[in-house]
Amino acid sequence: MPFYPGQGNYYRPSMFGGFQFFPPVIKTLLLINAAVFIILGLGGKMFSLGGIPLEYIFNYYLGLMPLGHGFYPWQLITYQFMHADFWHLLYNMFFGLWMFGMEVEHMWGSKRFLTFYLLCGVVAGMTQLLLAPLLEPMSVIDRAGGGIPTIGASGAVFGVLVAFAMLFPDRYIYIYFLLPVKAKYFIFGLIIFGVVSVGSQTTIANLAHLGGAVTGYVYILILTKRFPLQGAVDRLGWWLNSRKFRQAEKVQDEVVDAKVFDINERPKTEQEINQMKIDRILDKISSGGYQSLTEEEKRILFEASKKLN
Repeated sequence: MPFYPGQGNYYRPSMFGGFQFFPPVIKTLLLINAAVFIILGLGGKMFSLGGIPLEYIFNYYLGLMPLGHGFYPWQLITYQFMHADFWHLLYNMFFGLWMFGMEVEHMWGSKRFLTFYLLCGVVAGMTQLLLAPLLEPMSVIDRAGGGIPTIGASGAVFGVLVAFAMLFPDRYIYIYFLLPVKAKYFIFGLIIFGVVSVGSQTTIANLAHLGGAVTGYVYILILTKRFPLQGAVDRLGWWLNSRKFRQAEKVQDEVVDAKVFDINERPKTEQEINQMKIDRILDKISSGGYQSLTEEEKRILFEASKKLN
């Protein structure tokens, strides 16, 4: 089903203008997938090892094998670069990755886009490994009890489709180059179709598609801070930061007060304390006369007069 992402409500520079027609990561992925398809396709069918066609060996060691049936960790990456036939490769690379991923890479930059693409592919593979034995057992084990490898970049591409739909929701997709449908509706329809197809007796890894789509959705929510309870998380972060700020401000005030006290409020000597008392007594005599003094004040004044004599 050919489709084309048109301009819709957004401006898209032409292939000869500001955007590169093949941004770096997408160009590299296209070349690698095409090269792997040619090498494994030709070599796998033309040559054998110990009587076993290399095609089977490639699928076993590089395709994503089920847990307990030949799975190796590196397969979560290598399976993304293998395709069953030319049309499988064409739809994933041209109608999926290039058409929808080009503007996502231009917006994010190559490093983030590559991380996103591979992450969606890895999580898609993990989803297939964990859920397919429960929900689609016929896609995991054949009738002879052997493991069935999962191959293809569809899981990663579904993540790219979701990213495009969330970043450019009102961009029109032209199905068969004629029928316009907004990206958010078109891609949502693809995901719903995948959900309905789970458990069907087909060779399509629907769970891998959904795993890549969900990964893309969560990634965009986190990136744009639109995930559920974001408001509560922001308020909690503000409260924690405000507490830290108040504590730091209090410590700073205590340090400043301590410095002022050390300079201007040094401890007074006994002589200075006695002089302050005498000054207060003399002020009292000046205002109220000698008779206004208490017995203790008279004693202090008497003792001070003896020292002066």
